[in-house]
Amino acid sequence: MPQVEREITTPVRLVGPRGRLDPAAHGWSRTPLHDTTLPVGPRFWGRNKRWEYWGLVTPTHIIGLTISNLDYAAVHQLYVLDRRSGDTVDAAVTNPLGRGTVLPELLAQGPSRASGRRFDLAIDDVAPAVDDDVTVSGLAVPPDAPRPGRATRLRARTPRVELDLVAERRPGWEAMCVVVPFGPGRYQYTVKDVAIPLRGTLVIDGEHLEVGDDAWAVLDHGRGRWPYSRTWNWAAGSGMVDGVRTGLQLGGRWTVGTGSTENALVLDGVVHKISEEVAWEYDRDDWMRPWRVHGEQVDVTFTPFHERRAVTNLVVLAGDTTQCFGTWEGWMSTTDGERVRVDGLVGWAEEAKNRW
Repeated sequence: MPQVEREITTPVRLVGPRGRLDPAAHGWSRTPLHDTTLPVGPRFWGRNKRWEYWGLVTPTHIIGLTISNLDYAAVHQLYVLDRRSGDTVDAAVTNPLGRGTVLPELLAQGPSRASGRRFDLAIDDVAPAVDDDVTVSGLAVPPDAPRPGRATRLRARTPRVELDLVAERRPGWEAMCVVVPFGPGRYQYTVKDVAIPLRGTLVIDGEHLEVGDDAWAVLDHGRGRWPYSRTWNWAAGSGMVDGVRTGLQLGGRWTVGTGSTENALVLDGVVHKISEEVAWEYDRDDWMRPWRVHGEQVDVTFTPFHERRAVTNLVVLAGDTTQCFGTWEGWMSTTDGERVRVDGLVGWAEEAKNRW
């Protein structure tokens, strides 16, 4: 059943005295308004989790780029799937105690960096390009008007992959930002920004590709203090449906009982928050069978075309994630109750189990 979630419209701090969640922070916003500076020191060490994950979809490839600091270790990854052949590239680096990692406390308030042997990732907030024909909600923006849009430059270099891509948001575009409380001293702030147009260059095994047509980026920005063990579902999809830039964002399991959800439909940069826990149906014995996610405001089916399994076991840190890439069909509701088709969106659905 739908629940009431408070929309936050003014800046607020995430953490109050003694590292506890500030009650005023519990809610969601359309733009990042939370000061997510986490407490530091010996008594807080081990529970802080910070990451930037970018999922990128082009007509020929799907890419996952992760920079994370989990206190015990920094875990970084670059994953590439060739949609034409099914070939994959999977490069990863784990650095004890977060060494070699730079992550800002707040979204887009500084560079993110990860490095290792023959492995470099970089994320930077950059000025967006200026286009004379930009429109926002159907209104033309004059060429000399201020453009408070945001752009993020993503770079990676490994022995087989080199990429330099820019995910660019137009002025006024919104994202789904939400605080999920697990308890007074355990909480997560997440920004899920879906269906961001993507452009740039991608080189894989010497093949040079220009990215820009029907290419999309999805951001998962996370800052919080987590319980040691947690399981979640996450799904995203991006694309054009009937001429509308459409983004699908769905989550499950980890938000149950918190009074928060991370579910939203995004249409031409406007977030339509879905405040209900949705049901997930999928076959753990055959991940490639269609998945269904549904509720009063959502009824969508995900048909996979590729399955990816990622397992980590570092004693203290352990994870088991099955992520499938595929296409979406069905409908999601707008804030006004209109059912909007999401047929043809490309993205992923996953189940992740973590001890960290």
